Amino acid sequence: MTTLTLKVPETLAEQLQRASSQRRVPKSQIVREALETALRQECHPSTLSAHDRMKPGCGIVKGGPRDLASNPKYLAGFGR
Repeated sequence: MTTLTLKVPETLAEQLQRASSQRRVPKSQIVREALETALRQECHPSTLSAHDRMKPGCGIVKGGPRDLASNPKYLAGFGR
């Protein structure tokens, strides 16, 4: 692997540190993933799958009802 050194604003460095702590992964892994995503979008914007587009938001909502799509209680009045 090649080493890359760059300067980032303090606010971005703090966000990176928080993300690294929350995900329990090295900061370099987060930067690599972000760079890959940005370059993929720039080079091939139409080839991104729905999963690739939703990946940053997947798993961030917790604590909702597990039976939201099947429980009649939650479906009452749907479509009216």
